[in-house]
Amino acid sequence: MSKSVLIMSASPRKGGNSDLLCDQFMRGAEEAGNQTEKIYLRDKTIGYCIGCGTCFITKEGCSIKDDMNDILERMIVADVIVMATPVYFYTMNGQLKTLIDRTCARYTEISDKDFYFIVAAADNSEPAMQRTLEGFRGFTSCLEGPNEKGVVYGTGAWNIGDIKGSKAMEQAHEMGRAV
Repeated sequence: MSKSVLIMSASPRKGGNSDLLCDQFMRGAEEAGNQTEKIYLRDKTIGYCIGCGTCFITKEGCSIKDDMNDILERMIVADVIVMATPVYFYTMNGQLKTLIDRTCARYTEISDKDFYFIVAAADNSEPAMQRTLEGFRGFTSCLEGPNEKGVVYGTGAWNIGDIKGSKAMEQAHEMGRAV
C-alpha cells in the first residue's frame, strides 16, 4: 500500500549533507511506490512560538500567519514523517527546533505516524548523536502513537558533499525503500 511520506530538510545548504541524505531516502521511498514530498525549511518563513496561548484559548490554531500553518497541515495528513537536520553543537539546528515548537497549535492531531530521523555531523561518533536524537524523541513522546522506524547517522561529514559515497547514503536509500 502506498504511503504519503513527508520529508523535512532543515539543512540551510541545498545539497548539504543532511539534504543529500533526504534525497536518497526520497529516492528509495519513490522506488517502493510511495508518494513523497520534500520541504526545505530554509525556503519557508517560520516564526518563533511566542507563547501567547491563542491556539489553546481560541482553539482556532496559531495566531502567527506564516508558512507553518501549511506545513503543519501536511504533517497531520502524512503517513510517514522524516525529520532531517545537520547537527550543531550536538543538537538539531534552530530551523527544525523552531518548526517543532510551532506544532504546539495542533500537535495532538499528529497521531499514529511513522518517524524516521536523519542526522549529519562532522563528528564520527554515532553515540555523540544521542543528544540530537533525544530532541526528536522528546517531540514524538508528546504525540499519540508515534512509531520510530529508523535513524540515519550521517557522521564524519563536515564539508558540503562529504556524505557522498558513505554508507549513510546507502542506508538512507534502503530506509526509504522500506517505508
